[in-house]
Amino acid sequence: MLKSLLIANRGEIACRVIRTARRMGIRTVAVYSDADAKALHVRQADEAVHIGPSPARESYLVGEKIIAAAKQTGAEAIHPGYGFLSENADFAQAVIDAGLIWVGPKPASIRAMGLKDAAKKLMQDAGVPTTPGYLGENQDPDHLKAEADAIGYPVLIKAVAGGGGKGMRRVEASDDFLDALASCQREAASAFGDDRVLIEKYILSPRHIEVQVFGDAHGNVVHLFERDCSLQRRHQKVIEEAPAPGMDAATREAVCAAAVRAAKAVDYEGAGTIEFIADASEGLRADRIWFMEMNTRLQVEHPVTEEITGQDLVEWQLRVASGEPLPKRQDELSINGWAMEARLYAEDPVKGFLPSVGRLEIFREHRDVRLETGVYEGAEITGFYDPMIAKIVVHADDREAACEALAGACCSTDIFPVKTNAPFLWRALDDEDFRAGRIDTGFIAAKGDALLPPSEPSEDMVKQAAAAVLVQEYYGAPTTLSFWDDDLLSQPQPNPWRGALGFRLNREPNRKVSVAVEGQVYETELPDDWASKPIVGEPVASGVAVNDDGLSFLAALPRFSGATVGAAADGAILSPMPGRVIAVAVGAGESVAKGQKLLTIEAMKMEHTLTAPFDGVVSELDASEGAQVSEGALLARIEKDSE
Repeated sequence: MLKSLLIANRGEIACRVIRTARRMGIRTVAVYSDADAKALHVRQADEAVHIGPSPARESYLVGEKIIAAAKQTGAEAIHPGYGFLSENADFAQAVIDAGLIWVGPKPASIRAMGLKDAAKKLMQDAGVPTTPGYLGENQDPDHLKAEADAIGYPVLIKAVAGGGGKGMRRVEASDDFLDALASCQREAASAFGDDRVLIEKYILSPRHIEVQVFGDAHGNVVHLFERDCSLQRRHQKVIEEAPAPGMDAATREAVCAAAVRAAKAVDYEGAGTIEFIADASEGLRADRIWFMEMNTRLQVEHPVTEEITGQDLVEWQLRVASGEPLPKRQDELSINGWAMEARLYAEDPVKGFLPSVGRLEIFREHRDVRLETGVYEGAEITGFYDPMIAKIVVHADDREAACEALAGACCSTDIFPVKTNAPFLWRALDDEDFRAGRIDTGFIAAKGDALLPPSEPSEDMVKQAAAAVLVQEYYGAPTTLSFWDDDLLSQPQPNPWRGALGFRLNREPNRKVSVAVEGQVYETELPDDWASKPIVGEPVASGVAVNDDGLSFLAALPRFSGATVGAAADGAILSPMPGRVIAVAVGAGESVAKGQKLLTIEAMKMEHTLTAPFDGVVSELDASEGAQVSEGALLARIEKDSE
């Protein structure tokens, strides 16, 4: 068994690997960038090595630095986690050539499955069904467009070297193809250093079904059943579960057997996932499920498989890398209950899911769930890496109970002031179609605004907020995350006027209270017994953070809130988040039409396009390609056309 291990990653997956390694008595080494100097994985490892500046391309993506860190610390092996260099065959080979153990599949297997077009051809030869599409070498835009026209729309453009939802574009009509292709190629070149693409027929009622496979150096390959990852937003998985809803025993056997054939076709060792797309228009059927791609690494959603099988997949990885056979035979594996996982992201659903960065002044997770995270209260969420804060994982006897548990965990997780997708997750889990298992990859887009939280607080929340700030203001006591103490009013008060809220001579007390929530002033009327009511909140420097079904707001008395009325002047194009300008599509003095693309900003590995709010002229342009910009920075100004 390994004695020491370097984790070539960061965040929650680094912490996840460290946890299992520690249990197995394996010494761990972390690597970190400037931005991660105080990160949780650095704190948890036995040793940590600084490998460079904050951008991943200067730290976590520099294989030479990681190998040097392993040599420096005497680590025997390198675990790549997921993302970064985890599916880079050249890095895997470099690790092996350096005399270290690579905790992953052989470089040849990574290469075989790393390019989507070659992988699909390989699968066809192995008798694994694949979706209709174009896998050719000709990357001329006009040729690709002609192939897409022949396949029939809608089609999906996919980066050959892609993964993680990056480098993918759905195209509905022929006229939109070339613009979508250019955007996809640009993102693919930035994320993977390879702008080649393939084209697939887009399935109109698709389910994303994937099978966890595992191989060892002794020729053994098993599957650990399927996961359903159909709930996606912009091709990024949001909620995953195992087993797949509506999967009968015969279909499961056929799909899992195909996954094992796929793994054996590339002489696979270690953890891998065979991803399938299913046409679910008539339910899950073996003859309508096709191979999409293989991820030659541990998946983000591996905890749901662990929960239903009772196996530790990281332990399996470490044992296989040490030369041991697989811990279980196929007949020793079975499904127990139901598991679900939600990805908690630092993003604001109210503002189009724009990334949210900053210090986690409050991070209180729901008890009685499995939480996989790489941050802690007081940690900084930066714009350099993936925006995932945590994975919330539950296990129950059946799907209904698992859904209920996960929804409860999402709506009661307190995070402030960083915005999260928690209220969006809660609404998705509470949706009647989701509860009934009527899902496909278009579920979130089809539901639209119904899954979005309100942009303003509810009347009940305003009352809660007013009560919370008044408790803090008048009684000189902090609010808590639990019920308010009914004995508060009986405690001695240092200031007698604090208990005289709303007092008026010879008149009934005035219970009307103004409270500022996120800078907007609201007026509400509190009952006489307001101070003994349940209050949910948390004191922060500028007021009280109040949670309403996972949606956190800052509340304060108006004089402390900095409340303002109105918005930025018409035509001011402000940066919605910190990021890097990667494209400027207009010039100063240029006429633009409403909805026309102006600039593109990249943050947290995602592109965000800013468009013209109305017809007009670019009167100011304060952004240039490659520039780093802060949230709220003026990038351009559009002046309306004169009538």
